[in-house]
Amino acid sequence: MSISLDIEHLRTLVAIAESGGFTKAAAVRHISQPALSQHVRLLERTLKRRLFEKDGRTMRFTPDGERVLVEARKILATHDASLALLEVANPTTITVGCVEHAVEQMLPELLRTLTQAFPETGTRFEIGRSTQLYDSVAKGSVDLAFVLDPSGQAAGHEVGLLPLHWYAAPREPVAAETFSLVAFEEPCGLRERALALLAEAGHQVEVTATSTTLEGVLAGVRAGLGTALLPGIGGSPHGIRERTGLPAAGTAHLRMIARRGLDPEIEETALAAGRDFLAGTPSLRLISNA
Repeated sequence: MSISLDIEHLRTLVAIAESGGFTKAAAVRHISQPALSQHVRLLERTLKRRLFEKDGRTMRFTPDGERVLVEARKILATHDASLALLEVANPTTITVGCVEHAVEQMLPELLRTLTQAFPETGTRFEIGRSTQLYDSVAKGSVDLAFVLDPSGQAAGHEVGLLPLHWYAAPREPVAAETFSLVAFEEPCGLRERALALLAEAGHQVEVTATSTTLEGVLAGVRAGLGTALLPGIGGSPHGIRERTGLPAAGTAHLRMIARRGLDPEIEETALAAGRDFLAGTPSLRLISNA
C-alpha cells in the first residue's frame, strides 16, 4: 500500500515550528487545538514515528520530527510553486459564528450576502453561546461571530439592539412563594440580568432548570418549569408566550467580533449584512436605529 502525506497536515507541522507552539499554531491555522493535535497524530501514524516529545510543560520536535519538518518545507514549497504556475487559486472558507438566538433569522441573509460578495469563498457556520464564540474568535478557529452582550460593555462592532422579553408556557404559572426561572448555565449575562431585575422587584427567585443550549431553555419553559428572559427576534418562539407584569428588561447588544488579521473587506461586508438585517426587521427597526 502506498503512503501519501496530507498537505494540510504538513502545513500544521510548519506552523507549529514557526509560531512556537501548538496553541499559537492553531490560531495561525484557524483551527481548534484538538483539530491541530489530530493533524499531528495522523502524520505520526502515517510516518510511523514520533514527531514531538514533552519538554517540561511544552512539546518539542524529536530528531525524527526535525527531519520531517525539513522535508515538509520542501514539499510545501514545490506544491505551492506548482499551483502558482498553473494559476490555481487556493479556495478559502469563512467561518462564521452566531448565537442561537439569531440563527434562523440572520444566517440565511448573511450566507446570501457573503456568497454574492465572495463567490469563490465557501462559508461555514458555528453555532454556540457567546462566551464560547468569544473564545473561538480569540483562538482564530472562527473568523467572525455575532454575539450577545447584555452588559453593553464587551468588545466588537455594534450591530444593533435586541429587545428582551420574559417568556413562559401558555398556561398561567401556579402561584408560589418563589419565582421559578429557567436560564442558561453560568456564565451568562442574560441570567445575571434576570436575577438582578427580579431581585429589585422583590421576588425570591429559584433557578428551576438550566441548559447550555437555547433549545434546552425553551424546552424547560414549554414544560412549565419556569419563566425565561430571552431576546425577541421575529415574535415569540413556538409553544411559549410573552409574559407580562414583570420588570421591563430593556435590551441586549448584538455585536460582531472578528479575529485578528481577517480581511477587512470580509469584516465590513458581514457587519453591513448584520446591520441591514436588523434595519429590515419591522419589530427591531426602531430600536436598532436608536
